[in-house]
Amino acid sequence: MNVDHVRDAYASVADLYISLFGTSEQVHADDLAFIGRHLAAVPGPVLDVGCGPGHITAYLRSLGADAGGIDLVPEFIAYAEATHPGVPYRLGSMQRLDVEDASLGGVLAWGSLIHYPPAELDGVLAQLRRVTAPGGTLVVGFFDGTDVAAFDHKVTTAYRWPADELSTRLARAGFTEIDRDHRPGDETRRSHAAIAATAAR
Repeated sequence: MNVDHVRDAYASVADLYISLFGTSEQVHADDLAFIGRHLAAVPGPVLDVGCGPGHITAYLRSLGADAGGIDLVPEFIAYAEATHPGVPYRLGSMQRLDVEDASLGGVLAWGSLIHYPPAELDGVLAQLRRVTAPGGTLVVGFFDGTDVAAFDHKVTTAYRWPADELSTRLARAGFTEIDRDHRPGDETRRSHAAIAATAAR
């Protein structure tokens, strides 16, 4: 994935993106429930990687999680800091996380893995496994489909994944699936899935 290209593509539509997706009220209730169920009560810090405008990070904080966020896009981080004071946000990439090994109780990657080509995904998942403590929880939200395929996302090229294939990739990285959710697409939304997995002890 060309990190600079993805950053610049989101920066160019940051205001529109924030207006459409920038509050937890704009997140599907089933998604919030899934995220909260698996990350609200984990021991230790939770990192929302690719946190965007920071709304889900703040939602986790409201549930009692020690959550912070990281994102490539300066406009998103500026908005998150202004809108959710006291929540720790910072610029950065999940490809090179400045986080100590096994220091996180949970990681959220909600829609933030979608731009990684299949050949690069294993390396990113290995990075997430590196920072997750044994027994810690990873929650991934993604577009699903019958096969791994690129599509023309409104911002920049993205990929859909069969949930079983993504679960296999997670297992290869050292995670074990513990829960799964799926929501079929409709006239306005693509088919979506979520997986919760724990890091091997």
